[in-house]
Amino acid sequence: MQIARKLTDDVLAGRYQVDQALPSERTLSEQLKVSRVTARKAIDQLVEQGLVVRKRGSGNYIAPRIEQPLSNLSSFSEQLQQRGYKPGSRWLRRELVIAGADEQMSLALSPNTRVARLERLRLADDVAMAYEVSVLPATVVPDPAAIGDSLYQYLESVGKPPVRALQHIRAMNAPADLARQLGVPEGHAVLFITRIAYLENGEAVELTHSYCRSDHYDFVAEMRRG
Repeated sequence: MQIARKLTDDVLAGRYQVDQALPSERTLSEQLKVSRVTARKAIDQLVEQGLVVRKRGSGNYIAPRIEQPLSNLSSFSEQLQQRGYKPGSRWLRRELVIAGADEQMSLALSPNTRVARLERLRLADDVAMAYEVSVLPATVVPDPAAIGDSLYQYLESVGKPPVRALQHIRAMNAPADLARQLGVPEGHAVLFITRIAYLENGEAVELTHSYCRSDHYDFVAEMRRG
């Protein structure tokens, strides 16, 4: 545990950079004068915390971390590509359903309106970063299977690009089902984000609930006094 805490402090202090390889178990055991089993267990704890990713046959690497400016409206895929990561999605569900009461209110829809509901894990270099549920009017997304890795790329292609959004962020502890999806321990801290995006004419086009791993996300806001 002492070794795991020291490595965690080193990662959080920036002594190791994203995608940088950690010293091998053998090197750590020699440097710290502990057994390789102890070194391996310390690294296991960092893997469980989401700070380190194991790559089979290659080694242990510092996990991706996303710094997202709150002033920019950009998609998950765009954020990752700008930082050199490979974005991806693991689809859990894509379907057309009747909008729920909260979805009707958020998107200003009439009762019994059909919506596309998109449920997926968002990946960076195959690492699960967030669990996300997006809801859009079926008039905008008549075929949910047509959505690829980037929802916003699809909206651009059909002439419905969002130009602004309202976003609410709060902290929560992951219940068992969510923790299992994200690959974190139950009760792990996550950021719960609700976003409603609007077209240029003011029409609400997207409601998204995102559950982001707090160990992978930083949200940055620039503020001015005036």
